[in-house]
Amino acid sequence: MKLFVSCDMEGTAGVSSWQQVDARSYTPEYAVFQKYMTGEVRAAIEGARSAGATEMLINDSHGPMRNLLLDELPHDVRVLFGNRKPLSMAQNLSREFAGVFFTGYHGAVGDLNATLSHTYAPSVIYEVRINGISCSEALLNAGVAGYFGVPVLLITGDRTTVEGARSHMPWLTGVVVKESIGNFAVESMSPAAAREAIRAGAAQAMAGAAGAKPYAFASPVTMKIDVVGVQQADVIEVIPGFTRTGGRQVTFVHDDYLTVFRAFVAAFRTGAVAE
Repeated sequence: MKLFVSCDMEGTAGVSSWQQVDARSYTPEYAVFQKYMTGEVRAAIEGARSAGATEMLINDSHGPMRNLLLDELPHDVRVLFGNRKPLSMAQNLSREFAGVFFTGYHGAVGDLNATLSHTYAPSVIYEVRINGISCSEALLNAGVAGYFGVPVLLITGDRTTVEGARSHMPWLTGVVVKESIGNFAVESMSPAAAREAIRAGAAQAMAGAAGAKPYAFASPVTMKIDVVGVQQADVIEVIPGFTRTGGRQVTFVHDDYLTVFRAFVAAFRTGAVAE
């Protein structure tokens, strides 16, 4: 059984500030939480393997996407490392995978009690809705997996993140490693306890894989993006396929979800350089 693991960092046990997850800040805290993030990913791998997983592709999905301590992962996994991937957090997902794990995930922009909540690009995305559903990163990425017929089996992070994902994908195994108190405080498990819980959760997710379903958006797919600034909508609307539907809103409609997701990636990257 081959698994795809998309690993983020904000949902790691103990994380409560941007300094802890910013690879470009060069703070001592980042190095500590980089190790904790890697440990949680390894625990998910170990749990999955104990229940029959045979191959793993790990997509480092946080920030510059160069966070994992590679020499602390099992020697036989493959790792997607580095940013500007065309499908970002969902890069290289395909029909060859039997399931997907999301580790260290966080809540969507605007979520209450979700540490460091945002959706892909906090300086650009105010909200993104697919077919009227307000989407987190977990739901957007689950849509890519579902496009290929692959179910999401596991998600780890704070309670808001886990419960939000399970409200759309009730078959998911969720591992809550912390309770968020607003945006910048948490009541958290210790790193060791989080690894133990994730290891057990991964094995449980594998055991329940037969009952999991791919999450797919119905066609035609309508994506509405509200951006932070009008100037960002100004530049996004010139991308072919987008239409301006409000001062800070652009809309993209297509029958194919993968095309819509690619348009989303183009939009938040383009919006990030708007002046």
